[in-house]
Amino acid sequence: MRTDPHPERRPRRRMPAADRMAQIVDTATVLISQRGYWGTAVQDVAEACELTVPGLLHHVGSKGGLLIQVLSHRDEADARALAELLGLEVSPGEWDPAQLGVAMREAGIPLATVCDAVVERNASQPEIVRLYSVLESESLNTEHPGHDYFRQRQRLALAGFADQAPPGVDAIALAHHVLAVMDGLQVQWLRDPSMDLVATWRQVARDIAGLGA
Repeated sequence: MRTDPHPERRPRRRMPAADRMAQIVDTATVLISQRGYWGTAVQDVAEACELTVPGLLHHVGSKGGLLIQVLSHRDEADARALAELLGLEVSPGEWDPAQLGVAMREAGIPLATVCDAVVERNASQPEIVRLYSVLESESLNTEHPGHDYFRQRQRLALAGFADQAPPGVDAIALAHHVLAVMDGLQVQWLRDPSMDLVATWRQVARDIAGLGA
């Protein structure tokens, strides 16, 4: 009679491909937010998902591919949530986050309202804010797989804020000011979770010239 040399091993649970990908992305999101991209090994994610490394790579291709999957998923989830907070219609199924900027412009939503919604959304998910804060710093290294992504993300964020700026102000300067304050407050909040991020943002935002114009 043959015995299992590794009795502690549990049989791997079979899952539909979409569910498995969701599990991988969720697991990687948690680990990367805690350890950063460089500090997270593919093996760590695979073990947490009860997969082999080849099994994990079958779904994501590479460690860099895993990171892009995480970021793409967050982009869509956050854009959908922000659209709902702003009262914009969100189509079912596949959804391009770029639709959000178009919808906001068409609805004529003021920049101050957009910013409040962004901060409110971020205040509900500190782990995701931590993920982006860690990756933004790491990706200053040009060899980081998220380098181009975060450069493009900053460009799009600035352009989006500028598009919503009120008339009669320097839209680009205002966008830079808003993004700098928002990012800075979020880092302070991550260090001191007792801080009320939304209330602090609203108080500080009153002093940003042009935001409430």
